[in-house]
Amino acid sequence: MVSAYADGLRMLAGRELSVEGVRARLLHREHPPEAVETAIRQLLASGALDDRRVACAYARTAASVKGRGRLRVLRELSAMGIAKDIASEAVGEAFGDIDERSLIAKAIQKKLRGRARLETPQDRSRIYQYLMRQGFTPGAIVAALRKLSGGGKGEE
Repeated sequence: MVSAYADGLRMLAGRELSVEGVRARLLHREHPPEAVETAIRQLLASGALDDRRVACAYARTAASVKGRGRLRVLRELSAMGIAKDIASEAVGEAFGDIDERSLIAKAIQKKLRGRARLETPQDRSRIYQYLMRQGFTPGAIVAALRKLSGGGKGEE
């Protein structure tokens, strides 16, 4: 039988995982709980396992590649078992250089599929809900939708 430590190293060689992710996977592979905890301590001590590194990498990818908002990234990091303070710090770093308004504008254009503006109240509602699911704040969404609506009617 492979040791929990060796199994954990093999998992981490494939992708970054949080402490909770490694713990769950090792337990799922039926390693004894005490062996799992020992392996996690060893992985943390060696630097192979690092929640801060995982959170920063995940937040950067979610923001810059996937175009998600702060709130969704925080929720996803929390679901991965990342501590709230580490998640907040990682999200702050990832979104430090990113203009949330431009992320929202890109998401709106993606949903409009080439149309210049929102044509019906249903379109507006659908896009609002989509942006909320993507983790943008209600105030930022309303401002972006107001700007978009105003674009077709002249200056507001």
